[in-house]
Amino acid sequence: MKILNWYVLRGFLVAFFMAIAILTFGLTGANLIKVIDYLSRGISLWTFCKFTAYILPNILTFTVPWAVMVSVMLVFGRLSADNEITAMRACGVSILQIISPIVLITLLLTGLCLYLQVEVGPPLLLKSRTMMEDAVMDQPLAIFEPGKPVMYDNKLIYIDRKEANGDIYGVQLYTLNAKGDQVEQDISAESGNLSADPSTHILTIKLFNAIATSKTGSLGTADEENNDSIDRIFTCDMEIPISYGGKANAANLSIRPKYMRLQDLMAQIHITKLRGQDTTKMEVELNQRIAFALAPIAFLLLGLPLAIRTNRRETSIGLFLSVILAGIFFLSIILCESFANYPHVYPQYLLWLPNIVFQLLGAHMIMRISRR
Repeated sequence: MKILNWYVLRGFLVAFFMAIAILTFGLTGANLIKVIDYLSRGISLWTFCKFTAYILPNILTFTVPWAVMVSVMLVFGRLSADNEITAMRACGVSILQIISPIVLITLLLTGLCLYLQVEVGPPLLLKSRTMMEDAVMDQPLAIFEPGKPVMYDNKLIYIDRKEANGDIYGVQLYTLNAKGDQVEQDISAESGNLSADPSTHILTIKLFNAIATSKTGSLGTADEENNDSIDRIFTCDMEIPISYGGKANAANLSIRPKYMRLQDLMAQIHITKLRGQDTTKMEVELNQRIAFALAPIAFLLLGLPLAIRTNRRETSIGLFLSVILAGIFFLSIILCESFANYPHVYPQYLLWLPNIVFQLLGAHMIMRISRR
């Protein structure tokens, strides 16, 4: 019996580690697109590595259950296609005996997902969201990219070309009004230079051969009725200081429920209830985390009988089914989460429907197979 259990478990573990490596790499890459863009513009490699480490726990809460599903579909699909399960059962070994080591591993993975969801993932996710802002504070020149607008306070800046030493060419700078819907000043220059002082958080834009036009109207156009009042100033040199640290220093220090640890989130729910306020959104966040953490069990229970029933040797069938089932599960929870603004439908309890359906349906199918 130990030999059979190790044989099945070894196949599961090999498939699991391969699946989780591929899935984690794919989902991590999708989250790193913007960071890679910043990396190409001067953000340090250390910042890139830290961002990857911060988002990894949150990604694992998705890839671990998905890898369990893929592994079960591949391993038991092959065992069923090769009639190995039939041979084991003919020798008096039940389905429950065959899968017992995998069930134990899945329970451990569920505990890992729960720990990542309620303790590790949320604060690290917050760090990943704020880290790029901190990186820009350290290297503000890195966000300037030719052809893309950059907004600092009420100033919109375009450049055509940028050199590594901070020299810029083809500069267009618009100063907007308080509402941000009209141009108060339009400055264009053939060339210029960017420099930043980290100690004062002041970005200095030096412009050469600049033309400054004061006008009103929509972005980049003059108001035809006020053409006579337009003022144009020709200057050789112009310096424009911009405080790039003021906005970050004035940021709200409150933490959203999405980024709270379990203890902090439950305390916030309790305090909010004492104030007589609605706690639906926070309860949705709490239940969503636990529902996601229990996904490995649901995927195991449903994936196992489906893998045996399909009885096909081709791995494409198992991969296709695992993608479809995982997509249905995660999308169902996300859909239920979208009802957080409608407390009367109790979205915090609707979140459990995917888990309940998957686990009950899977358990029923396993019992039917074990009785045959």
